[in-house]
Amino acid sequence: MVEETKKIEAQIALQKIKEAEEKAKSIIQDTREKQAPRIIQDAFDEAKAIKESVLKKARAEAEKKKKAIIQKATKEAEKIKLEAEKEAAFLSKSAEKALSKAVEKAAKKIDDFIEEVSL
Repeated sequence: MVEETKKIEAQIALQKIKEAEEKAKSIIQDTREKQAPRIIQDAFDEAKAIKESVLKKARAEAEKKKKAIIQKATKEAEKIKLEAEKEAAFLSKSAEKALSKAVEKAAKKIDDFIEEVSL
């Protein structure tokens, strides 16, 4: 009888172990089913946040480069403007000198003509 009791107790213990294993499997399955979508959503949200962060940094870098290009172009335009103003001043002085010489020549020719006509 003692052996039979031990056998029954062993069977009961074995049955409890099997039930515990089934319950554990069920818990694992439920966890997988419930956790997988949440994990996927979390990964999606994190990827979206990373993408937004990278885009924000890229936009900021592009804006920084744009400002640097505009600043460089503005300086270059100012330099060209100053050079053009210098050239215009030089050409104006040259033209003034040439005009003055042309007026002197024309005046001399007129004087020569008048002297010829007067004779």
